[in-house]
Amino acid sequence: MSKISGELPTAVPLPDNEKDLKVLVNKCKDWAIMHGISMRSKVNFSEDIVQIAPFILTPTSIPSREFNKVVELQTILQELLHKIANDREFIKACYRDIIEADEFSGRLYKIYEQVEEEGVAQKIAMMHLRSDYLMQNTMNNNFKQVEFNTISASFASLSTFMTDLNKYVLGELGCTDKLKNIPNNRSLVGLAQGLIDAWRLYKDQNACIMFIVENPVHNISDQRLIEFEIKKLNPTIRVIRRTFLEIHTNGSLKDNRELVIDNCVIAVAYFRDGYAPSNFPTDKEWDARLLIERSVAIKCPDIKFHLIGQKKVQQELTKSGVLERFLTETKKIKAVREVFMNIYGLEFDEHGDRAVQMALDNPENFVLKPQREGGGYNIYGSDIKDLMLKINNSKERLSYILMERIFPPVSKGYMILPGSQPVLTELISEIGIYGILISDGQKIVVNEQAGHMIRSKVSTSNEGGVIAGAAALDCPYLFD
Repeated sequence: MSKISGELPTAVPLPDNEKDLKVLVNKCKDWAIMHGISMRSKVNFSEDIVQIAPFILTPTSIPSREFNKVVELQTILQELLHKIANDREFIKACYRDIIEADEFSGRLYKIYEQVEEEGVAQKIAMMHLRSDYLMQNTMNNNFKQVEFNTISASFASLSTFMTDLNKYVLGELGCTDKLKNIPNNRSLVGLAQGLIDAWRLYKDQNACIMFIVENPVHNISDQRLIEFEIKKLNPTIRVIRRTFLEIHTNGSLKDNRELVIDNCVIAVAYFRDGYAPSNFPTDKEWDARLLIERSVAIKCPDIKFHLIGQKKVQQELTKSGVLERFLTETKKIKAVREVFMNIYGLEFDEHGDRAVQMALDNPENFVLKPQREGGGYNIYGSDIKDLMLKINNSKERLSYILMERIFPPVSKGYMILPGSQPVLTELISEIGIYGILISDGQKIVVNEQAGHMIRSKVSTSNEGGVIAGAAALDCPYLFD
């Protein structure tokens, strides 16, 4: 990654000799495994074995002013997205061109249209939102929004324990006076309580919460810890896990639209799958997705919340006057707009053609993004130019948006990976702010900020997936 300059202050003194570093790393690896900061290997998968999830040894410095700003912004963003989700004409306009250019988005939109035409069976819906930010390397290091995630926003569980791990690290380094700089994190309990709140609204004490999961699941600890927290908060709730294929085989709708899986009525369907084309290898998975959506189960998210998390909606919101369609308070509009980067659509008009030319002239200043979640899809640098020349006259270009690139400051830290020696490296950090929104039609029932997470990656890397080992879980250390 180019154009990075500026360095954030080191939060705490790093171990200054190899022996002390090794002792601390071994302690932290054991702490991580014994507290659930773990996942199954993608190389040697076994249900009986977990390994440490990649993590940064010491916390990363974050300006407290900027941290507090995006924390306070979360409920405003959730209010905004709630209003967008209930504006069918806006969603239709956003997807008008995409549904022809991108098959995956088109099939999701087809489900949305079908349930809207039939009449939505369940008006109560839940969204677990994570809004992601990078610092823009300026004098003030302002946070700028990378994206918002409305489906399967991961690492809420592990991030809670990363907070505890970093408090342990500060103690081991003799820096207990700095513990006050580590903000409390309720990302796990916030999500678990949100699912319980949705379950209560279903008003059937015998109904289940269902996690919709992949097979195999590598990020198992992050998922199971939510389940265990639900049982801790309310031991009477039954939680089940099913794949789309299992739902297709064993699921059915009763006459009253109740969703029944293996003789269990589903109160809440929580999606940890279904965000990428690879999650739907056959029509059976798509049929299961539609079955869930047509039911009276409360979905997290339902199809409209899923659709508005795609990149095209984010791009449309940056247009002049669009925020004013949904928010009336000037203060809220200003707060949201302050975190936006410039984002451009690639329609076949003068605006789209101008965006294409900007990308061709200065590809290093942009990121080209498809309508995808899950990481690894974005295009950078010279690859932007190559793809633009290839798709310039094709409808495929309509499935992308062009975003002005954020160039963040760096920090230094040790990335701890399974089976590898720690190496001091330059890092860039992306913060995610979680929140819970539960709505009943137009009415907002719950709107809360619910914790945070940080992923840090090597500064020379473009993509940063924790499961892939390209990034690592981190923790904020606030400074003035």
